[in-house]
Order: sequence, then structure tokens, then C-alpha cells
Amino acid sequence: MKGALRRLHDRPDTRHQRVVRPIFTKTLAPELILKKTERLSDRVAESILSMITVDRTLGPGDKLPNELELASQLGVSRITLREGIRMLAARNVLEIRRGRGTYVREDFRERSFKELHDVPTAGDSAESVYEMRMIFEPEVAYYATLRATESEMMHICELAERIATGDPEDPRLLEDEKTFHRAIARATHNEFMNRLMPVLQEAFEQAMDLAPRHPEALHRSRYDHQLILDFMVSRNAEGARSAMKIHILHIMDALNLAPARSGE
Repeated sequence: MKGALRRLHDRPDTRHQRVVRPIFTKTLAPELILKKTERLSDRVAESILSMITVDRTLGPGDKLPNELELASQLGVSRITLREGIRMLAARNVLEIRRGRGTYVREDFRERSFKELHDVPTAGDSAESVYEMRMIFEPEVAYYATLRATESEMMHICELAERIATGDPEDPRLLEDEKTFHRAIARATHNEFMNRLMPVLQEAFEQAMDLAPRHPEALHRSRYDHQLILDFMVSRNAEGARSAMKIHILHIMDALNLAPARSGE
């Protein structure tokens, strides 16, 4: 795990000493470079939306950090931040209250996900949930590998390091594993995925609660995380996709789950 962090630190700087802020530091495959028409304010809106739907650091009714703090966190000017906030306000995600600040709308979750939140729980159908993880998460790993900023990649590495060195008896370890998968999802920078994530993540995290916690399973899970991370750090998207698929198959095997076949 430390090797992955070291590779990030040792990566040669090809930017000729140009200061690059977090929102600009994406390393993309040529075919996935942002469209020229995309504005920085679009990326700001996407980042704030991710805080609500993926990271869950903000929820309905919550107040956003003050303008100076949030602009610094996102690495943009206050003018660009305001543009991004106005975009989300126009889409009824945020509410700007004059003299009081900016808030996530109280009805945001209800309006956006009312029908989708009727999905079955993991306890009702573990097989179905893990099949969805198999369909979804390898592709998440693929696009996150291509699109993650250096700061996002560093955060994913740090989470993996905590998981690798954590006490198996510590309940916070499972939360770190959930955060690890959420961080990868956020790094896709896909707005539609970010909107779906609250629903899918809820089911996925219930499924993670079912995963066996015995030493052998934990050791294999840590090895899987390292493999995923190695491919991500080296920007090998196909490898990251395959490693994530193997990781989920290992969990399904430990739970005695098998992908259903037609007619079964």
C-alpha cells in the first residue's frame, strides 16, 4: 500500500512547475478529455452534488460551508463557485437564502429518488444485490481509474492504507471499506452515476454488512484492495475493472452466492 502512495509522490511532474489546483488535476485518456464546452463551474456543480449524493457529507437541509472555505476546498475562485451554486439552485438541488447562506433543499432526496428508494434490501435478496455490484462496480473502477484527480487518488490510497493496517475487530474498519468504494465512485465524475449512487450505495453497503469478517476473508479482501489500487495508480483501467470483478467474486464465493443462470 505504501508503494502505491510512493508511486504517486514520485511520479514525475510534467506540468513545468505550473500550479495545479484539485479540480484541474485530472489525468485522462485522450478519448476522455473534457469537452471544450464544459466549464469549470460545471465541475464545481458536479463536486458539490457528489458531496450530497456520494460522500454524504451534506444532506437535505444542511448548510454549505462558507464561500471562502468551499472555494478553497474545490480550488476555484469565489466567482466560479457562485456560478456552480447557481446552476444547482436552478436545478432545485440547492436553495440560496439571502443573508443566511446556501442550503441543500429539504425535499431534494424525496423528489429525486422517491421511486428508486423502494428497492429491496440486501437482506431480502443478497444474490440480486451482489449481481448489481458485479454489473456496476467494475465499470466504476474503470472510469475512476481514467478520471480520478491526483488528490482523489491520494485519498483512495490513504483509505486503502487504513484498511490494510486496521484492526479487524474495529467496527470503523467496515466504515473505511464503505468509504473506499464511495471514493472510487465519486472519482468517476459522472453526474448521472452520482445521482444514482445514494440508492445503489445503500443496497451495496447493506451487502457489505453481510460479507464475512473472519481472518481469511479479511486477508483476501485486503489483497483485493491492493490489487485494485495498484491498477488505479498506474492508470490501468482494464486491470482495475478486472480486479474489482475478482474482489466481488471473492465475496460472493465466501457467502456461497453464485450468479443465477437462466431458468434457475
